[in-house]
Amino acid sequence: MPRQARLDAPGALHHIMVRGINKTAIFVDAQDKARFLERLGENVTEGKCSIYAWVLMDNHVHLLFKSGKHGISAVMRKLLTWYAQYFNRRHNRTGHLFQNRYKSILCDEENYLLALIRYIHLNPLGRGASLDEFDWSSYLYYLNKRQAAWLDTKLISEYFNNSKKGLSYQDFVEGDTESIDLPPSLTIEPES
Repeated sequence: MPRQARLDAPGALHHIMVRGINKTAIFVDAQDKARFLERLGENVTEGKCSIYAWVLMDNHVHLLFKSGKHGISAVMRKLLTWYAQYFNRRHNRTGHLFQNRYKSILCDEENYLLALIRYIHLNPLGRGASLDEFDWSSYLYYLNKRQAAWLDTKLISEYFNNSKKGLSYQDFVEGDTESIDLPPSLTIEPES
């Protein structure tokens, strides 16, 4: 049975998930993660795309990705093909690295943007990691502890900086969301 075509409209927001085959590790050490991020940044910049959040776990990756004028497929194909070849060479292995192709869910920006970024940033807690000590997520970038030109934190940071309730992004992520009023609408403006 042939695969269904992806919804890959330019400017669309996607939650992308990539998992290791049989849930095995796709990152052995910090060098693997650093190389993946370096290449992600290059591909995103070249493809004129935006990344709003990311997390690298040992056996999977989450990206919140807004596609450029050519969609997500070209960027992801380039990234994952390069990374699988790099990983196999470096770790003297052969065969597939990723379980199937990446999973991509088209996101409703108005209703789920903040919740999805929070979900991605909380992912390391499921593995017993501390958020403020976990190096492989965009969370520390939102706290201004790190910087990357290819990561777009502006929209979310501005929302929390201008919040009339004085809520910080850190409070939003680490706090009890039931007691937090989420905005009815927070949308990403199209790039000119």
